[in-house]
Amino acid sequence: MTSRAPLVIGVAGGSGSGKTTVVRNIIEALGDGHVSVLEHDRYYRDHPALRFEDRAALNYDHPDALETDLLVRHVKELRAGHAIEMPVYDFARHARKATTEPLEPRTAIIVEGILIFTDAALRKLMDVKVFVDTDSDLRFIRRLQRDITERGRTVESVIDQYLSTVKPMHLEFAEPSKRYADVIIPSGGHNVVAIDMLLTLIRSLAK
Repeated sequence: MTSRAPLVIGVAGGSGSGKTTVVRNIIEALGDGHVSVLEHDRYYRDHPALRFEDRAALNYDHPDALETDLLVRHVKELRAGHAIEMPVYDFARHARKATTEPLEPRTAIIVEGILIFTDAALRKLMDVKVFVDTDSDLRFIRRLQRDITERGRTVESVIDQYLSTVKPMHLEFAEPSKRYADVIIPSGGHNVVAIDMLLTLIRSLAK
């Protein structure tokens, strides 16, 4: 339980833009025990009635693929000082797990995801909105490496998904949502000057 409403920080940007690096810097600046992190991609909708092949063929890069209304409720609960049970998503199976993970309210809440600025209700809950802006070629390479090593995907499936949905959905939804950002970090997590300026702002707001 926190003595006041937590500071809510939204970190958006394209797939592979360096959002995780920026989030890690914020956690280090405020202290691990003072930050709760909510990843939007935990909230992919579940489709238990569909076969694996049909689940794999879904468009996971459209805002409708995510149960954002549940994320909004969870952020509101944390702001009110209540713990939540976060969903757990299995990216190899394209399905939610039956188990959840508890998350306690802390001084700051980071909401991280590609499409978090596309939802007005979610944006309204954020005190600081950060967009991590990185060259598309670099973002694709990072996504390819991550999905193969961490999510059990094949090279062919990652490339096919990128061309069919990731890139067009980024251009339609993620890139335009940059206009809602309070802070834009060019060159992703490697922009030390921009990150230092962001951390100075966050430290002052979290006091």
